[in-house]
Amino acid sequence: MKSNSVPIRIQDVARAAGVSVSTVSRVLNGRDDVAADTVQRVQRIIDDLGYSSSLAAKSMRSQRTNVIGVIIFDLSLSFCLEVVRGIDQAVKAHTYDLMIFSSNRANHRDDPTWEHKVVAQLNGSIVDGIIAVTPTTVDLPTNSPLVTIDPVDGGNFPSVLSTNHEGTLEAVRYLIDLGHRCIGFIGGRPSLLSARQRQQGYADAHKQAGLPILPELYFEGDYSRDVALIGARRLLTLPERPSAIMAANDQSAFAVLEVADELQIAVPQDLSLIGFDNTPESAYTSPPLTTVDQSIVAMGSRAAELLIQMVEGRAVENDLYQLPTRLVVRGSCVRAQG
Repeated sequence: MKSNSVPIRIQDVARAAGVSVSTVSRVLNGRDDVAADTVQRVQRIIDDLGYSSSLAAKSMRSQRTNVIGVIIFDLSLSFCLEVVRGIDQAVKAHTYDLMIFSSNRANHRDDPTWEHKVVAQLNGSIVDGIIAVTPTTVDLPTNSPLVTIDPVDGGNFPSVLSTNHEGTLEAVRYLIDLGHRCIGFIGGRPSLLSARQRQQGYADAHKQAGLPILPELYFEGDYSRDVALIGARRLLTLPERPSAIMAANDQSAFAVLEVADELQIAVPQDLSLIGFDNTPESAYTSPPLTTVDQSIVAMGSRAAELLIQMVEGRAVENDLYQLPTRLVVRGSCVRAQG
Protein backbone atom coordinates (compact mmCIF):
# COMPACT_ATOMS: atom_id res chain seq x y z
CA MET A 1 0.00 0.00 0.00
CA LYS A 2 1.27 3.46 -0.85
CA SER A 3 1.51 6.17 1.73
CA ASN A 4 0.42 9.74 1.12
CA SER A 5 0.60 13.10 2.86
CA VAL A 6 -2.75 12.67 4.61
CA PRO A 7 -2.28 11.58 8.26
CA ILE A 8 -3.28 7.96 8.84
CA ARG A 9 -6.01 7.60 11.46
CA ILE A 10 -6.88 4.62 13.63
CA GLN A 11 -10.15 4.40 11.67
CA ASP A 12 -8.15 3.86 8.45
CA VAL A 13 -6.29 0.95 10.06
CA ALA A 14 -9.55 -0.60 11.28
CA ARG A 15 -11.18 -0.27 7.84
CA ALA A 16 -8.19 -1.81 6.01
CA ALA A 17 -7.95 -4.69 8.50
CA GLY A 18 -11.68 -5.33 8.55
CA VAL A 19 -11.96 -4.94 12.31
CA SER A 20 -13.39 -2.39 14.73
CA VAL A 21 -11.54 0.65 16.05
CA SER A 22 -11.68 -0.85 19.54
CA THR A 23 -9.91 -4.00 18.26
CA VAL A 24 -7.10 -1.88 16.78
CA SER A 25 -6.87 0.00 20.08
CA ARG A 26 -6.56 -3.26 22.01
CA VAL A 27 -3.77 -4.41 19.66
CA LEU A 28 -1.93 -1.09 20.11
CA ASN A 29 -2.17 -1.41 23.89
CA GLY A 30 -0.92 -5.01 23.91
CA ARG A 31 -4.14 -6.50 25.25
CA ASP A 32 -4.27 -10.30 25.29
CA ASP A 33 -7.96 -10.61 24.42
CA VAL A 34 -7.43 -10.44 20.63
CA ALA A 35 -6.92 -13.54 18.47
CA ALA A 36 -3.34 -14.08 17.31
CA ASP A 37 -4.20 -14.02 13.60
CA THR A 38 -6.12 -10.76 14.09
CA VAL A 39 -3.15 -9.23 15.90
CA GLN A 40 -0.84 -10.22 13.05
CA ARG A 41 -3.24 -8.79 10.44
CA VAL A 42 -3.65 -5.49 12.28
CA GLN A 43 0.10 -5.17 12.86
CA ARG A 44 0.72 -5.80 9.15
CA ILE A 45 -1.75 -3.07 8.19
CA ILE A 46 -0.17 -0.69 10.72
CA ASP A 47 3.25 -1.29 9.16
CA ASP A 48 1.93 -0.96 5.60
CA LEU A 49 0.09 2.28 6.30
CA GLY A 50 2.85 3.73 8.49
CA TYR A 51 0.38 4.45 11.28
CA SER A 52 1.74 5.57 14.63
CA SER A 53 -0.41 6.20 17.66
CA SER A 54 -0.15 9.69 19.13
CA LEU A 55 1.96 9.76 22.30
CA ALA A 56 -0.42 12.25 23.84
CA ALA A 57 -3.40 10.01 23.06
CA LYS A 58 -1.56 7.00 24.45
CA SER A 59 -0.86 8.96 27.63
CA MET A 60 -4.53 9.82 28.04
CA ARG A 61 -5.52 6.16 27.60
CA SER A 62 -2.95 4.49 29.81
CA GLN A 63 -1.33 7.34 31.83
CA ARG A 64 2.03 6.14 30.45
CA THR A 65 3.94 6.71 27.21
CA ASN A 66 7.17 4.84 28.07
CA VAL A 67 9.07 7.89 26.85
CA ILE A 68 11.74 9.74 28.86
CA GLY A 69 12.32 13.41 28.03
CA VAL A 70 15.72 15.10 28.27
CA ILE A 71 16.12 18.89 28.34
CA ILE A 72 19.62 19.91 27.35
CA PHE A 73 21.02 23.14 25.93
CA ASP A 74 23.80 22.31 23.51
CA LEU A 75 24.35 18.87 21.99
CA SER A 76 27.51 20.09 20.26
CA LEU A 77 29.34 19.91 23.61
CA SER A 78 31.11 16.66 24.36
CA PHE A 79 29.91 16.73 27.99
CA CYS A 80 26.27 16.84 26.82
CA LEU A 81 26.79 14.07 24.27
CA GLU A 82 28.37 11.80 26.89
CA VAL A 83 25.52 12.49 29.34
CA VAL A 84 22.96 11.59 26.66
CA ARG A 85 24.92 8.43 25.84
CA GLY A 86 24.62 7.35 29.48
CA ILE A 87 20.91 8.18 29.61
CA ASP A 88 20.33 6.25 26.39
CA GLN A 89 22.07 3.14 27.76
CA ALA A 90 19.78 3.02 30.80
CA VAL A 91 16.64 3.88 28.86
CA LYS A 92 17.24 1.09 26.35
CA ALA A 93 17.89 -1.42 29.12
CA HIS A 94 14.45 -0.64 30.54
CA THR A 95 12.72 -0.64 27.11
CA TYR A 96 11.80 3.04 27.28
CA ASP A 97 12.19 5.50 24.41
CA LEU A 98 14.12 8.76 24.58
CA MET A 99 13.02 12.22 23.43
CA ILE A 100 15.57 15.08 23.50
CA PHE A 101 14.75 18.78 23.65
CA SER A 102 17.82 20.86 22.86
CA SER A 103 18.52 24.54 22.42
CA ASN A 104 21.74 26.48 22.24
CA ARG A 105 21.97 28.57 25.41
CA ALA A 106 23.01 31.60 23.31
CA ASN A 107 19.56 31.64 21.70
CA HIS A 108 17.96 32.15 25.11
CA ARG A 109 20.20 34.67 26.85
CA ASP A 110 17.17 36.97 27.16
CA ASP A 111 14.83 34.12 28.07
CA PRO A 112 16.10 32.36 31.21
CA THR A 113 12.74 30.62 31.58
CA TRP A 114 13.25 28.29 28.58
CA GLU A 115 13.45 25.17 30.73
CA HIS A 116 10.43 26.34 32.72
CA LYS A 117 8.38 26.58 29.52
CA VAL A 118 9.52 23.22 28.14
CA VAL A 119 8.81 21.41 31.41
CA ALA A 120 5.35 23.01 31.56
CA GLN A 121 4.64 21.85 27.99
CA LEU A 122 5.77 18.28 28.67
CA ASN A 123 4.23 17.96 32.11
CA GLY A 124 1.91 14.96 32.16
CA SER A 125 1.61 14.74 28.36
CA ILE A 126 4.01 13.01 26.00
CA VAL A 127 6.73 11.89 28.43
CA ASP A 128 6.58 9.92 31.67
CA GLY A 129 9.38 11.91 33.28
CA ILE A 130 12.09 14.48 32.55
CA ILE A 131 15.86 14.76 33.02
CA ALA A 132 17.12 18.37 33.02
CA VAL A 133 20.86 18.73 32.33
CA THR A 134 22.67 21.75 33.88
CA PRO A 135 19.41 23.68 34.36
CA THR A 136 19.46 27.44 34.92
CA THR A 137 16.71 27.36 37.56
CA VAL A 138 15.23 25.26 40.34
CA ASP A 139 11.77 26.57 39.46
CA LEU A 140 10.62 23.73 37.21
CA PRO A 141 6.83 23.32 37.36
CA THR A 142 6.03 19.64 37.17
CA ASN A 143 3.84 17.05 38.81
CA SER A 144 5.69 14.33 36.90
CA PRO A 145 9.00 12.77 38.00
CA LEU A 146 12.01 14.97 37.29
CA VAL A 147 15.75 14.49 37.90
CA THR A 148 18.50 17.06 37.35
CA ILE A 149 22.13 16.50 36.32
CA ASP A 150 24.64 19.10 37.56
CA PRO A 151 21.97 21.27 39.18
CA VAL A 152 21.92 24.90 40.22
CA ASP A 153 21.41 23.64 43.77
CA GLY A 154 20.83 20.29 45.36
CA GLY A 155 17.30 21.18 46.41
CA ASN A 156 13.99 20.63 44.71
CA PHE A 157 14.46 17.38 42.77
CA PRO A 158 16.70 14.30 42.98
CA SER A 159 20.01 15.32 41.43
CA VAL A 160 23.15 13.65 40.12
CA LEU A 161 26.63 15.16 40.05
CA SER A 162 30.20 14.14 40.78
CA THR A 163 32.42 14.66 43.83
CA ASN A 164 33.52 17.99 42.37
CA HIS A 165 35.23 19.33 45.48
CA GLU A 166 37.29 16.20 46.05
CA GLY A 167 38.22 15.93 42.37
CA THR A 168 39.52 19.49 42.18
CA LEU A 169 41.23 19.18 45.54
CA GLU A 170 43.13 16.11 44.31
CA ALA A 171 44.10 17.80 41.04
CA VAL A 172 45.43 20.99 42.65
CA ARG A 173 47.29 18.94 45.28
CA TYR A 174 48.94 17.07 42.42
CA LEU A 175 50.17 20.37 40.95
CA ILE A 176 51.41 21.49 44.37
CA ASP A 177 53.25 18.18 44.81
CA LEU A 178 54.95 18.89 41.47
CA GLY A 179 56.31 22.08 43.00
CA HIS A 180 53.87 24.59 41.51
CA ARG A 181 53.15 27.54 43.79
CA CYS A 182 51.53 29.96 41.33
CA ILE A 183 48.43 28.12 40.08
CA GLY A 184 45.73 29.84 38.05
CA PHE A 185 42.10 28.76 38.04
CA ILE A 186 39.42 29.21 35.37
CA GLY A 187 36.06 28.56 37.00
CA GLY A 188 32.71 27.35 35.71
CA ARG A 189 29.20 28.81 35.60
CA PRO A 190 28.87 30.18 39.15
CA SER A 191 25.16 29.40 39.47
CA LEU A 192 25.89 25.68 39.21
CA LEU A 193 26.64 23.67 42.33
CA SER A 194 29.49 21.90 40.51
CA ALA A 195 31.28 25.18 39.75
CA ARG A 196 31.08 26.34 43.34
CA GLN A 197 32.33 22.99 44.61
CA ARG A 198 35.29 23.04 42.19
CA GLN A 199 36.23 26.57 43.21
CA GLN A 200 36.13 25.50 46.85
CA GLY A 201 38.36 22.52 46.06
CA TYR A 202 40.92 24.88 44.49
CA ALA A 203 40.79 27.15 47.54
CA ASP A 204 40.99 24.31 50.08
CA ALA A 205 44.04 22.76 48.37
CA HIS A 206 45.85 26.08 48.78
CA LYS A 207 44.79 26.45 52.42
CA GLN A 208 45.91 22.92 53.27
CA ALA A 209 49.32 23.60 51.69
CA GLY A 210 49.66 26.96 53.44
CA LEU A 211 49.65 28.83 50.11
CA PRO A 212 48.00 32.22 49.61
CA ILE A 213 44.94 32.45 47.34
CA LEU A 214 45.74 35.34 45.01
CA PRO A 215 42.66 36.98 43.44
CA GLU A 216 44.49 37.77 40.19
CA LEU A 217 44.98 34.02 39.62
CA TYR A 218 41.25 33.32 39.70
CA PHE A 219 39.01 33.91 36.68
CA GLU A 220 35.26 33.31 36.84
CA GLY A 221 34.28 31.44 33.68
CA ASP A 222 31.06 29.77 32.58
CA TYR A 223 32.32 26.41 31.23
CA SER A 224 32.31 27.80 27.66
CA ARG A 225 35.27 28.03 25.28
CA ASP A 226 34.72 31.70 24.42
CA VAL A 227 34.77 32.93 28.01
CA ALA A 228 37.69 30.62 28.86
CA LEU A 229 39.69 32.16 26.03
CA ILE A 230 39.34 35.54 27.77
CA GLY A 231 40.39 34.02 31.08
CA ALA A 232 43.37 32.21 29.57
CA ARG A 233 44.68 35.41 27.94
CA ARG A 234 44.27 37.31 31.19
CA LEU A 235 46.16 34.69 33.23
CA LEU A 236 48.89 34.06 30.66
CA THR A 237 49.69 37.76 30.17
CA LEU A 238 50.06 38.57 33.87
CA PRO A 239 53.42 40.16 34.77
CA GLU A 240 54.03 37.06 36.89
CA ARG A 241 52.04 34.44 35.02
CA PRO A 242 51.11 31.13 36.64
CA SER A 243 53.28 28.07 36.13
CA ALA A 244 50.14 25.92 36.13
CA ILE A 245 46.41 26.32 35.46
CA MET A 246 43.49 24.27 36.75
CA ALA A 247 40.50 24.60 34.41
CA ALA A 248 37.03 23.80 35.74
CA ASN A 249 36.20 21.72 32.65
CA ASP A 250 37.97 20.25 29.64
CA GLN A 251 36.40 22.81 27.28
CA SER A 252 38.10 25.58 29.25
CA ALA A 253 41.38 23.63 29.28
CA PHE A 254 41.24 23.35 25.49
CA ALA A 255 40.92 27.15 25.37
CA VAL A 256 44.05 27.47 27.53
CA LEU A 257 45.96 25.23 25.10
CA GLU A 258 44.82 27.45 22.23
CA VAL A 259 45.94 30.68 23.89
CA ALA A 260 49.22 29.16 25.09
CA ASP A 261 49.99 28.18 21.51
CA GLU A 262 49.23 31.73 20.29
CA LEU A 263 51.56 33.18 22.96
CA GLN A 264 54.25 30.57 22.26
CA ILE A 265 54.01 29.17 25.78
CA ALA A 266 54.87 25.49 25.64
CA VAL A 267 52.67 22.99 27.48
CA PRO A 268 53.87 21.30 29.66
CA GLN A 269 57.43 22.72 29.57
CA ASP A 270 56.38 26.29 30.42
CA LEU A 271 52.86 25.66 31.71
CA SER A 272 51.24 22.67 33.37
CA LEU A 273 47.53 22.24 32.74
CA ILE A 274 44.68 20.17 34.20
CA GLY A 275 41.07 19.98 33.04
CA PHE A 276 37.93 18.44 34.50
CA ASP A 277 35.52 15.98 32.78
CA ASN A 278 37.72 13.46 30.93
CA THR A 279 35.80 13.97 27.70
CA PRO A 280 36.95 11.72 24.83
CA GLU A 281 38.84 14.60 23.17
CA SER A 282 41.05 15.14 26.22
CA ALA A 283 43.15 12.08 25.38
CA TYR A 284 43.94 13.41 21.88
CA THR A 285 45.08 16.98 22.52
CA SER A 286 48.74 17.87 22.13
CA PRO A 287 49.94 17.07 24.71
CA PRO A 288 47.26 14.69 26.02
CA LEU A 289 45.39 16.47 28.79
CA THR A 290 45.67 15.53 32.44
CA THR A 291 42.11 15.80 33.72
CA VAL A 292 39.64 14.77 36.40
CA ASP A 293 37.36 11.96 35.31
CA GLN A 294 33.81 12.51 36.59
CA SER A 295 32.17 9.48 34.95
CA ILE A 296 29.92 11.54 32.68
CA VAL A 297 28.30 8.53 31.03
CA ALA A 298 27.61 7.01 34.45
CA MET A 299 26.02 10.29 35.57
CA GLY A 300 23.57 10.06 32.68
CA SER A 301 22.83 6.41 33.39
CA ARG A 302 22.32 7.04 37.10
CA ALA A 303 19.92 9.91 36.41
CA ALA A 304 17.89 7.75 34.03
CA GLU A 305 17.78 4.86 36.51
CA LEU A 306 16.52 7.23 39.21
CA LEU A 307 13.88 8.71 36.93
CA ILE A 308 12.59 5.32 35.79
CA GLN A 309 12.46 4.21 39.43
CA MET A 310 10.25 7.24 40.17
CA VAL A 311 8.10 6.73 37.05
CA GLU A 312 7.41 3.17 38.15
CA GLY A 313 6.29 4.31 41.60
CA ARG A 314 9.35 3.25 43.57
CA ALA A 315 10.80 5.66 46.12
CA VAL A 316 14.35 7.04 45.77
CA GLU A 317 16.55 7.06 48.86
CA ASN A 318 18.38 10.37 48.52
CA ASP A 319 17.97 13.80 46.96
CA LEU A 320 21.62 14.11 45.91
CA TYR A 321 23.69 11.35 44.27
CA GLN A 322 27.41 11.98 43.86
CA LEU A 323 29.62 9.80 41.67
CA PRO A 324 33.32 9.51 42.54
CA THR A 325 36.01 11.32 40.57
CA ARG A 326 39.57 10.26 39.80
CA LEU A 327 42.62 12.08 38.47
CA VAL A 328 43.74 10.86 35.03
CA VAL A 329 47.43 11.74 34.61
CA ARG A 330 48.60 12.27 31.02
CA GLY A 331 51.20 14.53 29.46
CA SER A 332 50.15 18.10 30.22
CA CYS A 333 51.88 18.45 33.62
CA VAL A 334 55.54 18.43 34.65
CA ARG A 335 57.49 19.36 37.73
CA ALA A 336 57.85 23.11 38.25
CA GLN A 337 61.12 24.65 37.10
CA GLY A 338 63.48 26.27 39.55
